[in-house]
Amino acid sequence: MNKTELLQLIANRENSRVELKRDDCHPDDLAKEISALLNLEGGVILLGVEDDGSVSGLTRSRGDAEEWVMNIARQNLQPAIIPVWTCIRTEGVKDVGVIELSADSSGKPYKARRGRAWVTFIRAGSTSREATPEEEGRLYQAARLVRYEVKPVPGTGLEALDMDRIENYYQDVLKRSLPDRTDLENRRQLLLNSDLLAEAGDNVGASVAGLLLFGENPNRRLPQAGVTAVAFPGFEKEYNTVDEERIRGPLTPRVSSRGVVVEKGVIDRTVDFVKRNMGSVAYLEGGRRRHKSSFPLDAVREAIVNAVVHRDYALEGTDIEVSLYRDRFEVISPGRLPNGVTVEKVREGVVRVARNEMLKEILRDYRYIERYGMGVRNRIINPIRQHNGTEPDLVEEDGRFMVRLWKAPRNHDG
Repeated sequence: MNKTELLQLIANRENSRVELKRDDCHPDDLAKEISALLNLEGGVILLGVEDDGSVSGLTRSRGDAEEWVMNIARQNLQPAIIPVWTCIRTEGVKDVGVIELSADSSGKPYKARRGRAWVTFIRAGSTSREATPEEEGRLYQAARLVRYEVKPVPGTGLEALDMDRIENYYQDVLKRSLPDRTDLENRRQLLLNSDLLAEAGDNVGASVAGLLLFGENPNRRLPQAGVTAVAFPGFEKEYNTVDEERIRGPLTPRVSSRGVVVEKGVIDRTVDFVKRNMGSVAYLEGGRRRHKSSFPLDAVREAIVNAVVHRDYALEGTDIEVSLYRDRFEVISPGRLPNGVTVEKVREGVVRVARNEMLKEILRDYRYIERYGMGVRNRIINPIRQHNGTEPDLVEEDGRFMVRLWKAPRNHDG
């Protein structure tokens, strides 16, 4: 970091990635800010800068300040870290200590010492606060120490799963046999080994993934399962709608032995909603006026499948949102992109991980997903370019990920 970049950070004041602090604070206080930034996306702490942006400077020598920071990072944080440290002299001949914290989340959740206790802190805007148990659980999930999708769902058991669908999956999709329904113990063990069931102490319950994929009534115990689909007549959300549907049930379809869908799941029902509401666009071919669908169905299906596979199911009370407007189609998936995944990687087709690996693998068995992480590039970006010459928008903001497809090229003001 150079002096120009430092002054720009100071001028912009505190935010979710920048903390201004005096260097005479208590070590526990500095550890709290370090851990909170690490538990979000990393960031920068500027020592020797007041909350109002005025530079008071370091009270320690450069060497003493660096040693103080490194000791805190080693002794007051779990796991210990080695931050990047620089010291920059400002125009007022005052030194500012710069602590740069990596966005790498492999150590999450980072805990800070508070007296004799170790506490998990998170960043909310320009404020650091103690994480709730749910927020701490999502940090463990981000670090891939706990897979939320294989956790047992309280209050469920073998009866929560649709045995007809499970038998259909093993026999007609995988072409494998499974123990007879009367052989309850071996069938239970197979489903445990497959993570469709999960142990919860002395009990066995349906796993989150098992309930999402094959549940009799997933929303009874997982209200965040499913899709809210709405078609609006204009360009923005409004009370008047053309069509709306809360799409509930298992994700998977039932198929014949030849792979023909005989009963649709949530994914196919959502695609059907878009198909019946997206309309068509007119174009000229050889002087004749023709019509084609507003969006290529492959791109629509891929956007919906991606939302199902990558959404954060630990975020309760919010569905995947599918919206149709006069000029566009949008799919909003709750939660940030999975650990290490960026919008640029998604666009380039170099993504090899999913937040919910089990969902991905089983939906791949149903041929919803390509094998090599090229789905967005091959099934969204290229098809919509060929269809109407537009570029899809891939947007991560406000703790959610959105795919937006346009019906037609926009002008520069659009």
